[in-house]
Amino acid sequence: MRVRRRNLVWLAIMGVLTGIVVVSGVNPAMSALMVGAFGVAAVATLLEIQPERLISRSRSSLTAMRMSPDAREAVERARRRGALMHDGLTLLDVGLIALQSGREGMDMERTRSVSMDDDGVRPYITLRVDPHNADRTGVIRFEIIDHNGETQFVHEMRTFLRDGEMNIVADHQLPLYGNRKITGVGDWDLRISVDGALVGALSFAISPSINARYARADAAAPASQPAAVPERERLTRLEDSANDDAPVSLEDLLRNQSRRDRGERN
Repeated sequence: MRVRRRNLVWLAIMGVLTGIVVVSGVNPAMSALMVGAFGVAAVATLLEIQPERLISRSRSSLTAMRMSPDAREAVERARRRGALMHDGLTLLDVGLIALQSGREGMDMERTRSVSMDDDGVRPYITLRVDPHNADRTGVIRFEIIDHNGETQFVHEMRTFLRDGEMNIVADHQLPLYGNRKITGVGDWDLRISVDGALVGALSFAISPSINARYARADAAAPASQPAAVPERERLTRLEDSANDDAPVSLEDLLRNQSRRDRGERN
């Protein structure tokens, strides 16, 4: 709603006439009727109700209720940095897909805590696109920043934005296992931009590999204590869970995660 100032003069005239009628001492019922009519005229004259905006805000509120906790955190962090979300785009979910190969194939896990034992990690988002911002090509940019502020991963992809919800996964992954460019672990950052504007910033943890942890333990052990076996098998999740019902695709993974989220909220 907004005030229509151009009608203030007309409304002032109506107010003067209503005041004259009331002061003149006419029937009290008639005076009350005139005052009521003036009030209705004032509301209808001053305020311009825009139903389409009310409907749009209602839809936005309902969409915001469907945001995952990670998406809310990422959007809030982006806002604290001065970023503003695109009109007609809502970040419903954001996260990382850790990938690890095993004897039974590739295992995928949605996580905020990855390990250097993982083959690699891919960022993804779930984006809600309103009709007025759809049917166009947008540029999605994924960045992964390490604990020292160094950029470890940058990937941009041109994506055709359709009306509704879209799961958008980076075409490439950040290699982890055996990646000598990664010199430290700890708290890292995932940043997502759409058409050059930051829309989300999510923190996540990265831990050292099993071999690195054993190496640290060996270095800290007393000299009299026998050293651990220098060569250790690479850790794979699937070797101990070959019969688990692991998701076979990203769509299944996200669908199962959404079901678990709904179950926790209920």
